[in-house]
Formats: sequence, C-alpha cells, structure tokens
Amino acid sequence: MIPKIGEIEKLYFSISEVAEMFEVNSSLIRFWEKEFPQLQPRKNSRGNRVYNKKDIELFKKIHHLVKDRGYTLEGAKNALRKKEVLDEGETLMQKLRRVRTELMSIAGGL
Repeated sequence: MIPKIGEIEKLYFSISEVAEMFEVNSSLIRFWEKEFPQLQPRKNSRGNRVYNKKDIELFKKIHHLVKDRGYTLEGAKNALRKKEVLDEGETLMQKLRRVRTELMSIAGGL
C-alpha cells in the first residue's frame, strides 16, 4: 500500500497522497487528527502535514475500524486504547489460518 518511486520507498507522504491511498477527503483526515490524539503527523517547514509509515498504519487501523467494521468514533477510540485486544485478534486470526491450512492438508491426504 505504501507507494514506491522506482526502487526507493518513500518515507513521507502529503495529506493528499494519504487521502488518495484510502480514497477519502483530506478533510476527513484532518477531522480524525482532532478526534484521535494518537494521530499527530509532523509538519514540515511550510507547515504542511507529512505522514510517515507509522502514521499511515495508524490511519489504516482507524479507517478499518470506522469504515469497514462500522465502529463509532468513540468505539474506535476505545479499541485503539485497548491496543493489546487488536493485536490479540490479529494473532488469533493468524493461528486460525494456520490451523485451517493444517486441516486442509490432512483432508487432502485422506
């Protein structure tokens, strides 16, 4: 999802580039910055927001919770505060995928 220029991976992205990545308006990104204190991109010398990979990953989590899973903003805030729950859920999905793969290989051998 992170764009590359030739073989060089970009380190910083403008708000318009992030908006384009997620197909949202720049105003939504600015609004979520006010709502989610964890999302605080740096500003360059001109005062423009610059997003690094960590900022984009956080925005990706917020976007997933609000847009894909249907969380309210308050619910998404709570979920981000309980980061260990999200990480645990991701780990659980990885375990379930591994078990599924093993069961499929066993079923294929019968």
